[in-house]
Amino acid sequence: MPDLLIELFSEEIPARMQARAAADLKARMTDALVEAGLTYAGAEAFVTPRRLTLTVEGLSPRSAETRERRRGPRVDAPEKAVQGFLRATGLSLSDLSIEEEKKGRVYVAEVVTPGRDAAEIVAETLEEVIRRFPWPKSMRWGAGSLRWVRPLKSILCLLSDEAGAEVVPLEVDGLRAGDVTRGHRFLAPEPFSVTGFEDYEAKLKRAHVLLRPEERAERIRHEAANLAFAAGREVVEDEGLLREVAGLVEWPVPLMGEIGAEFLDLPPEVLRTSMKEHQKFFSLREPGTGRITHFLTVANIEAPDGGAAILAGNRKVLAARLSDAKFFWESDLRVAREAAMQPWRDRLETVTFHNRLGSQGDRVRRIAALAREIAPKVGADPDLAEEAARVAKADLASEMVYEFPELQGRMGRLYAEAAGMRDEVAAAAEEHYAPLGPEDGVPEAPVSVAVALADKLDMLTGFWAIDEKPTGSRDPFALRRAALGVIRVVLANGLRLDLDTWIDTGLLRHKIELHRAEAGDGEIDALEDVLDEVARRGVFGAAWRAVLDARRDEGRDGGRPVPEDAPVLRAVGDLVPDLSTDLLAFLHDRLKVHLRAEGLRHDVIDAVLAMPGSDDLTLVVARARALGAVLATEEGENLVQGFKRANNILTQAEEADGVEYSFGADLRHAAAEEERALFAALDTADAEIAPALEAEDFARAMAAMAALRGPVDAFFEAVQVNDPNPILRRNRLNLLSRIRDTCLQVADLRRIEG
Repeated sequence: MPDLLIELFSEEIPARMQARAAADLKARMTDALVEAGLTYAGAEAFVTPRRLTLTVEGLSPRSAETRERRRGPRVDAPEKAVQGFLRATGLSLSDLSIEEEKKGRVYVAEVVTPGRDAAEIVAETLEEVIRRFPWPKSMRWGAGSLRWVRPLKSILCLLSDEAGAEVVPLEVDGLRAGDVTRGHRFLAPEPFSVTGFEDYEAKLKRAHVLLRPEERAERIRHEAANLAFAAGREVVEDEGLLREVAGLVEWPVPLMGEIGAEFLDLPPEVLRTSMKEHQKFFSLREPGTGRITHFLTVANIEAPDGGAAILAGNRKVLAARLSDAKFFWESDLRVAREAAMQPWRDRLETVTFHNRLGSQGDRVRRIAALAREIAPKVGADPDLAEEAARVAKADLASEMVYEFPELQGRMGRLYAEAAGMRDEVAAAAEEHYAPLGPEDGVPEAPVSVAVALADKLDMLTGFWAIDEKPTGSRDPFALRRAALGVIRVVLANGLRLDLDTWIDTGLLRHKIELHRAEAGDGEIDALEDVLDEVARRGVFGAAWRAVLDARRDEGRDGGRPVPEDAPVLRAVGDLVPDLSTDLLAFLHDRLKVHLRAEGLRHDVIDAVLAMPGSDDLTLVVARARALGAVLATEEGENLVQGFKRANNILTQAEEADGVEYSFGADLRHAAAEEERALFAALDTADAEIAPALEAEDFARAMAAMAALRGPVDAFFEAVQVNDPNPILRRNRLNLLSRIRDTCLQVADLRRIEG
C-alpha cells in the first residue's frame, strides 16, 4: 500500500496560524480521502515557516467498486420520466430490470461505480483543499485566482511504495506538482528531489530545516539553557513565546546578549514584556536576585562570525525600545510619587468603560462602594478596601500600561508602592484582576479578595442590568471568566457569602444610574437613601423591597418619599428580582463547569442547588462533595432507587386521589415488622440529620440518610403499599411521605439521574 507525501511550499506563514493550518490540512485531506473510498493506516502533519507538510501512511491504492440499487418510475410512466431516470443513472433502457410492486411494475437500476486509482483521487482532493483552505487571512498575487496566506511557490505530491515513487499529476493555477523541494532560504537554497517522507525529512535536516515544530522548540530550550548556565543565569520560562519563536525559524540558532547597564534598574516585568512583545527575545535573570540582565534571541542562520553582527544589531534596536520603556517608567514614577496617582484617577473620568455603564471613573466608584460593603464579610478593613478599590484601576491611565496593557495591575502595585501606600492597597492593585485564567492563582489577602469580588460582581451586574449577557460562544466582555473568578475566589478562600446580597446591591446601583436621566425630582436621591439604608441594615433579596415600600408611602423613617408611579421604582421593583435570579443561575452554570473537573456530576450539583442557601457557594460545594461521596457507594446508589420508588408511588397516589399524603403516618397502624423497623429508622435518621445539617456536617447527614437504604429496601420487599385496607394504604403512603421529607432535608434526590 502506498504512502502519500504532500508539501505546500510558500513564503513565510505567520507563526500564529501554523498549528491550526497543519491540523486543517490533515483533517481536510484525510476526511476527503476516506469519503472518496480510500483507507489509510496513519497520518501526520508538520509545519515550518515556509511549508505545510502531510504524510499519510498505508493508503489504499484504489477505491473499491460500489454497487447501488435504485428504484425508478413505473413502467407505464410518461416517457420523460423514464428518460430522466436513464440520464440520472447513466444507463440505457436495456440495462434496467422490472420488478412487481403493490402499485404496479417499476424499473430498477443497478448502478455500478468503478473504483478509482489513489493518484486520481489525491489529485482531485488536494486541489479542492488548496483552493478552499481556511486561512484566517489570505491573499492573491500575480494574475491567478488562487488565494493563500502568502504566495504559494511549489507543490510536492508523491505516492511511494516498494516499487518506487510517482508524482501525482496535479496543477493548481500554473503550479504543477513535482517531487522537488528546497531547504533553508540562505544555508541551502538549491532545490532537491525526494522519494518519500523519510528521505524528505532527512534531506531537509541536511539542508538546515527542522521539519517538526517540537524539535525546533526543544533545540531552542536546550541551547538557551546551556548559554544561560555558562553565564550564571537562568532562562525565564515562557512556553507561549517558545512556541511562537519556533514558528519563526527553520534552523534555530540561539544567541545571548547583555542588556545595557542603564536599563538594568527597570522592573523585571517591564524588561521582559518589552523584549517579548517588540523583539521576541527571551529574558535571562540572575538566580538569586531575579534581576534580568541578558536577552536571548533566536537567529534563523548560522552566521560566519558566530552571530556577533546579529547581536550588535539587536542591541541597538533593543536599546531604542528600552529607552522608551525607561522614559515611561520614570515619567509614571513622578506621577505616583508626587501626586499619589491622582492625575490618572482624574483621567479615568473621561475614559469610557461602556456607553451605557459610564466611565472608568464611574466604575471605580461602584467598585469602591461594593468593596467597602463586602470587606467585613471577608475579614478586610472597610477603609482599606475602599482605598484600594479607588486606586486599583489608576494605572490604566499610565503611559506604561498604555504601551503594554498586559502589565495592568502589576504596574499598579509598583506605582502604589512608590506612592507610599499601604502594602495591602498596593497588593490589591495587582491581585484584584486574578484569576485571569484556569491556571492562575487567586487572591488570598482580605483586602485583595474584597476588591477582586467587587470588581467582578460589578462587571456581571452591570452587563446583566443592560441585558448584555453571553450567548452561545459569544462573550465579548468575558463575563464567563468574571463569573468563574467569583467562584474560584469564594471557594479557594472558603468564604461564606450570600451572593444574592451583592448581586442585588450591584443591580440596584446600576438601575439607579441607568434611570437617572428619566427620574423625577428627588427620586434618585430617595432611592440612593434606600440603597444606603439597605447596605446599613444588611437586608437584601426580597427584604430591600420592604424598604422601598416604606419610602414610597410618605418617606417613613425620616427618608425622602418615592412616588408610587416613579419610573425608577417600577424598573427596580420589576426587573431586579428576575435579573438577580438569572445571574445567580449563570453563576451556578459556571460552578457546574468548574466542579466537573473534580468529577462531581452535574445532577449531584443540581440536587444541592435546589436546597436553601444556594447562593452560598462554599455551602453548595460542601453539600455536593458529601452527596457525591455517598452516591459513589452501593448504599447511596440503592437508597436513591428506593427514594425514587417511594416518590413515584406517592406522586401517583396523590394525583389519583386528589389529596396530599404529607402527615399522619402512625406507628400503631404498622402491620408488618419491616414497616415498624422503617418507622424506627426514620426516627433515628431525623434525629441525626437535623443537628448534622445545623452544624453543616454534611458527611454525617448524608451517612444518616444512606443508613435508610436497608430499612427502605426491606419495607418494599415485604409490604404492599396500595393495600386493599384503606387505613393501611393511607398510613403507608404517609410513611412514604416521611421517607421523601427525610431525604429532601439533605438534597433533592429527585434531580439525581438513573
